[in-house]
Amino acid sequence: MSTELWHSKIEVTTDCGNHFKNIGNSRDALAFLIKNWPNRGGRSYAAAKKACIEALHGRVKSSVAAEAFKLAAAEAGIIRV
Repeated sequence: MSTELWHSKIEVTTDCGNHFKNIGNSRDALAFLIKNWPNRGGRSYAAAKKACIEALHGRVKSSVAAEAFKLAAAEAGIIRV
């Protein structure tokens, strides 16, 4: 399993926007998707989850998972720019 670091971390809000978390690899992203995601479901959420799993198994580049996670976070309104 690959735990390759992403080129740049993606900062997301947690606890209704009161706290922030930096996500820097597919393993942390997958854990966040499973445990802390505000609204599970939707196309971007499913794509991000799948991309992170695929990246952990070395079937896609970690950059694919990072982009999918970033898109899902933006769609969920939790990305911090």
